[in-house]
Amino acid sequence: MKRVHVLWIFTLYFCALIFSVHATAKEKPFRPKVGEFPPMAKAHSYKGELTFVDHANRRGSIRIDGDGRFRFAAPSPFALLPYGLVRYHGSPADLRDIPLGTVMYAKAFLPPDPKISSVPVMPLDNRKKKYGYAGTGVAPAENHIFLFEDEPSYCKRLGLVWKLKEVELKENTGMIIARREARTGKGMVLSETFSVDATTRFWRGKEHLHLNDLIEEKVLPENGSQSLNEQAVFLGISWKPTPGGVFKRFHISDVWLDEIALERAAQIQNESHKAFIKSRWMPGWVDQVEYGKFGRAKVTVTLFGGMDDSLYADFKKGQKAMLASSENTLKHWAGGTAGTAQMAGKGILLEVSKTKKGVPLGSSGIQLSLETNLVTEGFRPGKIIRIRPESWPLLEVPREEYIHHTRDGIDIRFPTPDIFHIFPKN
Repeated sequence: MKRVHVLWIFTLYFCALIFSVHATAKEKPFRPKVGEFPPMAKAHSYKGELTFVDHANRRGSIRIDGDGRFRFAAPSPFALLPYGLVRYHGSPADLRDIPLGTVMYAKAFLPPDPKISSVPVMPLDNRKKKYGYAGTGVAPAENHIFLFEDEPSYCKRLGLVWKLKEVELKENTGMIIARREARTGKGMVLSETFSVDATTRFWRGKEHLHLNDLIEEKVLPENGSQSLNEQAVFLGISWKPTPGGVFKRFHISDVWLDEIALERAAQIQNESHKAFIKSRWMPGWVDQVEYGKFGRAKVTVTLFGGMDDSLYADFKKGQKAMLASSENTLKHWAGGTAGTAQMAGKGILLEVSKTKKGVPLGSSGIQLSLETNLVTEGFRPGKIIRIRPESWPLLEVPREEYIHHTRDGIDIRFPTPDIFHIFPKN
């Protein structure tokens, strides 16, 4: 009787899985509207290995894990949406923070405006096309990423944890069998075998340990197999070529053995990102412009979300601020030899308001109004801006991070999407 019950449950689960895959396949790709934050429920999801980064233009390439052989998948280009969020070690990040080879999870959409896409625009049904041994799903048209996160960030957001079951080592290399499940013990369970070696980093409290350290402590065996008693951990996952003709086996780059270790990693990453945003200014977009006399205007903007609360707290009513035009890659606009500060509008923050309920992902829910003495073409509803409160340091960005109005036209400023590989037609 028990066996019949188990088979019945498995049949129901299998049917539900097939229905879910079929429903996902029928969903139409979603194109966000300019000036609106898209619903994440309409995003296309995939994961893969980060293979290339052009941090100045917030784009890169990812080898997507489709339904075929992973190593055969050519890297697929992606671009971050202006309000797109990057998470690393559970904290806000910039693309430059993510090591190549890291396995990342993406929530992505079609390009809002294909004409100015900084990566190739693919056919709408491209995720259904098969690319040889790589299989299907490896080159989706949804290549504008809304949320980009590594394994520990993904697990923290969804309340997941890895439990280590067994390890087998020989001469500082081997494999670990682990199971990912919800902290509540309910929901889907993923079991996977990972490779580990002398490059795998272990973190315990404030300690940085190596494989040999844990072998000396008898936590891990020098050679042979050993049960790990389902110890709950967080994992950093990457990919590297695997011997023995294995087409795909992900690699453990990091193991955080306790909550303190991961929180410490998150804190370090958060401080790095805070310093980065203060040097590049807070991004957002223009909601409304009320024109005054003699070139003055009241510009109302919404700040993008996903950053440390202390950054938003620096925007205070009555404080001086500087407002600069940007574009979809968050690059500053500059004129002649003038830098961002010289081209920015200056003024006083007249209003600072925050919406607490119903704030969509991508938005901070914080709206600012600035009375500026200089109105530029970039200060129009829906346009991207960057804004700096007076309390932040006044620094100039490097040449690759701003657009010169006469030397960087629309066709050369990225440079063009032609630098990316475009999949051949099958």
